[in-house]
Amino acid sequence: MAEASRWHRGGASKHKLHYRKEVEITTTLQELLLYFIFLINLCILTFGMVNPHMYYLNKVMSSLFLDTSVPGEERTNFKSIRSITDFWKFMEGPLLEGLYWDSWYNNQQLYNLKNSSRIYYENILLGVPRVRQLKVRNNTCKVYSSFQSLMSECYGKYTSANEDLSNFGLQINTEWRYSTSNTNSPWHWGFLGVYRNGGYIFTLSKSKSETKNKFIDLRLNSWITRGTRVIFIDFSLYNANVNLFCIIRLVAEFPATGGILTSWQFYSVKLLRYVSYYDYFIASCEITFCIFLFVFTTQEVKKIKEFKSAYFKSIWNWLELLLLLLCFVAVSFNTYCNVQIFLLLGELLESTEQYSDFYFLACWHIYYNNIIAITIFFAWIKNMFLAIINDTYSEVKADYSIGRRPDFELGKMIKQSYKNVLEKFRLKKARKDEDKKTSKDSGDLAEQARREGFDENEIQKAEQMKKWKERLEKKYYSTEIQDDYQPVTQEEFRELFLYAVELEKELHYINLKLNQVMRKVSAL
Repeated sequence: MAEASRWHRGGASKHKLHYRKEVEITTTLQELLLYFIFLINLCILTFGMVNPHMYYLNKVMSSLFLDTSVPGEERTNFKSIRSITDFWKFMEGPLLEGLYWDSWYNNQQLYNLKNSSRIYYENILLGVPRVRQLKVRNNTCKVYSSFQSLMSECYGKYTSANEDLSNFGLQINTEWRYSTSNTNSPWHWGFLGVYRNGGYIFTLSKSKSETKNKFIDLRLNSWITRGTRVIFIDFSLYNANVNLFCIIRLVAEFPATGGILTSWQFYSVKLLRYVSYYDYFIASCEITFCIFLFVFTTQEVKKIKEFKSAYFKSIWNWLELLLLLLCFVAVSFNTYCNVQIFLLLGELLESTEQYSDFYFLACWHIYYNNIIAITIFFAWIKNMFLAIINDTYSEVKADYSIGRRPDFELGKMIKQSYKNVLEKFRLKKARKDEDKKTSKDSGDLAEQARREGFDENEIQKAEQMKKWKERLEKKYYSTEIQDDYQPVTQEEFRELFLYAVELEKELHYINLKLNQVMRKVSAL
């Protein structure tokens, strides 16, 4: 990647210095062009994996399952659930109607259903939905002694240590018996806790009437108890028109304070990656990204070998390492996600009578999207800082090198000859006496500033700026050096940059003072 400055060692003749300068400019332009191509490729990877259909699919599904009200109760939908009664009304009303679409709007039978539901006539319900409950045990909290006569049971907040693993209720089916998890899906981070997999689970039927009877049976037999802390409703859809999977999770949390808190997740992802010509173009960009990663890694390894411990003293090198790390993580996530899709997708699509757990695949796809977004953020941050530093360097370097242009050399020669004549006729003191006087005047000015009450930090800054100016002018305004090219070391670049910053601060201070004076004058 492009470097802000370069090191040059040893002396060289004038034509060699000019040649080295041309090589440096050519190399820098090549590196900038290479990094620019890398940024474009990274942007294509980041934005090429999303499209507007993802937003619209999420929008229509959230409108169906979150905003649809219970018949006869316009204010009761999933978002407004606050009690167990509201929850069962949602389950037997909007959820049931939203999951089962077996006829057209004119009540004609849908074509070629193949024992599956077509939500909004376009989205195939994959497998069957799953409902899962997690509970806590009794006596997971302590009732104060004065109230033990009024309340003997106490159910605390959900933790993995407080989770109830025993059977309850009718104890005949899976919804009444605790089941361990056989999935690799991450734990769910809710409002009130982090919920692990497993629990009291049941899947819905392909038949709408059977599912409704199931809900009624669970409600009448008190499937939701005082120990219930969360209920998950999971199902997945596929829209062949836009080649998108929509993985949906509706969550109802039951806090120890009573009531219900609802939340939801809608993930529209493209699990079938390489289908169209555009998808293959994205695949070529992924290969290009890996090539860039190899090239940049090789460059950084060479720098570490060359500079050793000094390499780690620069913040820009740490930014380079951070970018490389994020790139490697992104490649790892993408590879793992594609391998899991290849291994699991066919198996999930075959089990039409069981719950198809696409949540695991969706989570890893979202992780990859997030890490690639973070990568492009830092890549552009690095690019902007490099642009700012290079621009500042160019301006300051131009300010100090403009005096060495050929059209100024004649004026300097005449001025120097004039000074020499004056010194010979003793009309002007020698340069050494002049320097002593200047040094003395400088010391007198500092003492005078202290007497007048100036801040010591400001005096030291002024003296430091003067030293910078004299040292830099000695190099860039010197007439003793005949060649037109001098290498800039890293320390000199740092001084140039700091000097420019201090000049900018002084200019800002002077502008403020000038504005104050102008306001006072205008007020007279």
